[in-house]
Amino acid sequence: MLGYISHHECMDHDAGPHHPEQAARLTAISNQLISSGLDYVLRHYDAPRVTREQLERVHDPAYLDRVYAIAPGEGMRSVEVDGDTVMSPGTLRAAERAAGAGVMAVDLVMRGEAGPVFCAVRPPGHHAERAVAMGFCLFNNVAVAAGHALAAHGLTRVAIVDFDVHHGNGTEDIFRNEPRVLFCSSFQHPFYPFTGHEKETANLVDIPLSATAGSKEFRAAVSEHWLPALDAFAPELVIISAGFDAHVADDMSSVSLTDDDYEWVTKALLDVANRHSQGRIVSMLEGGYEPAVLARSVVRHLNVLIG
Repeated sequence: MLGYISHHECMDHDAGPHHPEQAARLTAISNQLISSGLDYVLRHYDAPRVTREQLERVHDPAYLDRVYAIAPGEGMRSVEVDGDTVMSPGTLRAAERAAGAGVMAVDLVMRGEAGPVFCAVRPPGHHAERAVAMGFCLFNNVAVAAGHALAAHGLTRVAIVDFDVHHGNGTEDIFRNEPRVLFCSSFQHPFYPFTGHEKETANLVDIPLSATAGSKEFRAAVSEHWLPALDAFAPELVIISAGFDAHVADDMSSVSLTDDDYEWVTKALLDVANRHSQGRIVSMLEGGYEPAVLARSVVRHLNVLIG
C-alpha cells in the first residue's frame, strides 16, 4: 500500500503573504487526493519530529545551533534567514516534521510496512546545504532521509533523483564526495541557484535544461543520462526530490513540462526501483507553486507509485 506522510504543523510555516511557498500548496494536494478518490486508498501517517542526531548526519552542528537560536517563538516576528528563506514562529516545528517525515518513510519502506511512500511536507529542503539555509529551505529533507538509510539501515547504495526545476545544490553539497549516494538532478540553467552545470565528482549526474526545454528534451536527457547511471549504480533505495515547478503552467520557471512528463519520469524511476531495490521508493515534495497544477501533478505521480 502507498504510504502518505504529512503533519498539520507543516501548515504553520508562514513565509509571508506574497511568498510563493504557501500552506495552500498542501491544502490543494489534500483536496485533489479526496476529489480523485486516491485519498481513500492511501495509508496515512503523521510525521514525527526529526532528532538532533538525524540532522547532524548531514548538517553542521554549528549551523543547527544557529537555526535553533534564531527561531522565533510564539507571538514573535518572523526572521529573514536570507532573501528567500523566512522563519515564522511555526517554521521550526514544520521543518522538524518535514525532515522527520523522510526518516519515517525510509523506516517504513525498509521494514516493508508501506511502499512506496510520499511525503507531503513543507518547507522544502533540497537547497539547504550542510551549513547554509537558502531557497526556502532550512533542513535538507531528502539528505536527512538518505543519511538515515545509510546509518540506521546499513545501505551502501542510495540514489537521490531530483526533478525540480531548480538544481538541488544543497543535496549535491552534502553528498558530493559520498560514493554510497548517487545524485541525479534536472534543472533549468542558467537559473537559481546557478549551480550544477559542471560535473565535479563521479556520483553526480546533472542535467542542465535550457529555458526553452520541453518534454522531448527532458525525456531524452533522463533516458540518456539518468537511467544508465541508475542501472549501473543498482540502488538499494530510490529517494525522489519531487519538484513540480518545471510544469508549463507554473510561472516559477520557463521549462515546459506537462502532467504526462511527471507520470513518465515516475514510471521510469519505479522501473529502476523494481529492478534493483525491491520497489523501495521514498518521494518527498519539493517545489511546485501553482497549487492546482501542483495538486494535479502529485496525483499523477502517486497514481504511478501506487501501481
